[in-house]
Amino acid sequence: MGTLSKALCLLLLFCTLAAADTGGAPKYKDPKQPLGARIRDLMNRMTLHEKIGQMVQIERTVATPDVMKNYFIGSVLSGGGSVPAPKATPEAWVNMVNEIQKAALSTRLGIPMIYEIDAVHGHNNVYGATIFPHNVGLGVTRDPMLLKRIGEATALEVRATGIPYAFAPCIAVCRDPRWGRCYESYSEDYRIVQEMTEIIPGLQGDLTTERRGVPFVGGKSKVAACAKHFVGDGGTVRGIDENNTVIDSNGLYGIHMPGYYKAINKGVATVMVSYSALNDLRMHANKELVTGFLKDKLKFRGFVISDWQGIDRITNPPHLNYSYSVYAGISAGIDMIMVPYNYTEFIDEINSQIKSNLIPMSRIDDAVKRILRVKFTMGLFEEPLADLTFANQLGSKEHRKLAREAVRKSLVLLKNGKKGDNPLLPLPKKTGKILVAGTHADNLGYQCGGWTITWQGLDGNDLTIGTTILAAVKNTVAPTTQVVYNQNPDANFVKSGEFDYAVVVVGEPPYAEMYGDSTNLTISEPGPSTIGNVCGSVKCVVVVVSGRPVVMEPYVSTIDALVAAWLPGTEGQGVADALFGDYGFTGKLARTWFKSVNQLPMNVGDRHYDPLYQFGFGLTTQPSKL
Repeated sequence: MGTLSKALCLLLLFCTLAAADTGGAPKYKDPKQPLGARIRDLMNRMTLHEKIGQMVQIERTVATPDVMKNYFIGSVLSGGGSVPAPKATPEAWVNMVNEIQKAALSTRLGIPMIYEIDAVHGHNNVYGATIFPHNVGLGVTRDPMLLKRIGEATALEVRATGIPYAFAPCIAVCRDPRWGRCYESYSEDYRIVQEMTEIIPGLQGDLTTERRGVPFVGGKSKVAACAKHFVGDGGTVRGIDENNTVIDSNGLYGIHMPGYYKAINKGVATVMVSYSALNDLRMHANKELVTGFLKDKLKFRGFVISDWQGIDRITNPPHLNYSYSVYAGISAGIDMIMVPYNYTEFIDEINSQIKSNLIPMSRIDDAVKRILRVKFTMGLFEEPLADLTFANQLGSKEHRKLAREAVRKSLVLLKNGKKGDNPLLPLPKKTGKILVAGTHADNLGYQCGGWTITWQGLDGNDLTIGTTILAAVKNTVAPTTQVVYNQNPDANFVKSGEFDYAVVVVGEPPYAEMYGDSTNLTISEPGPSTIGNVCGSVKCVVVVVSGRPVVMEPYVSTIDALVAAWLPGTEGQGVADALFGDYGFTGKLARTWFKSVNQLPMNVGDRHYDPLYQFGFGLTTQPSKL
């Protein structure tokens, strides 16, 4: 009996080891093997701890080599403004990403981590990158192929820094401009949002399979994309960020969901869940929609990722009952958790719930299978380390030219000449003296808005490389034309200045997410007084730099011409292109411009629709022949 017991013990030990480390040549390392076979082979070799590690995304500041190796971390991100060094070069970025990757590759199975960054209007965290207009402006263009080209350029710039995964695009349908993320939305109309999902094949490459829902990334010049925030983030009550969206099924599936149909059909690799609630149920805990609809009905086969500390915020206040949050989030169908700092707490908690059978292994296996599917698809196992192949793409001349095109196409001309007067625009390049005024005329940070270099954005001109609107005006006018800049001139200065006309640039300060929620939607002081002082004495065009429509009705009668420039990014020359007639104005509002905040929410098709400028409005001009 003793010999038999020893034999049985040895057999059990052999079976246990085999389950964790299948012998023979590893199929998962052979790119000639079918995708499904590679995934199965690797998963058969993985321990529970290795599987849990794949589900964890941590911030780069805690991603030490020991952490990566000891916890088998599957993903790392840069939060907003989290960089290897101020004004870091592509080489510094690549070296940082590779250092983290080498730690991941040194683990028993050598599963590469996937590095992510928010690239929501170009590679916006990185010094010297091309900053494109925010989505609120791009929706105005109604030009899907322009969006595809922007996606292609953004992918190259993200790859220039060694990063293979971008948290973009946001396909929210913003229904209330009081929301602080409204500038991340292309439009209040789901049809425009659907058209703009053409940025996904720009980022990822053109889909080469007809299988619906299968993630696709077409090589080293492309990045994995992320459709966000699933779902209804743009419909919260009073536009309060992370709040409750109260809506019936017709509104949900008819307004907020259509962008996801297109994104999934285009092979989007990942989907991020919204902080917001839907009819009082937090989306991070909504199994019916995350698993039942997104995964089962829409056949999405990429992975679902939480937002930053998203599962913590299932409870109010956040982290009130973390055990419940982990259970609810994982059970809902979230595959990767953006922890991003307290990874040991998450790992311990999920491990405990698996061992106590609260979370079944089938749910863990589903999550890991999806994560590995994306990693295999994008070629991370074959080429896990980054290099400087695309370093010259960062902020390239071609990309800045594209961004300049996007700026001029995103402008909306709302007024051009007072009643009975001739149109003011296009402005003459050759004249005596012109005044440029306003807080936003010479401020690259204001021009770019939030999610630029830092999470909330910055004030001033030292944040990155670009062209302010003031510089663009100076670049454009004739050499004999005198340009006078005064940020906030008083009325006497304007009256005595003998100006032929004035360009006044005003708007909102930078903001992001909840810090941009606003109940009044007014332009920043001293913007109103600048408009009054200037436009009361000289013919003026007012350029509004903002992430959404703002209160303008009190000033419109004193203004000769009014232009919505949204948040144009680094290439302010595109604004001057249209002001001075090198190109005509073509943009049409993709958002309703209200008269008063008391009207909100107000969207095209509403019964009480009485806007200052209606959805689809936009005057046009012809290019000047001079």
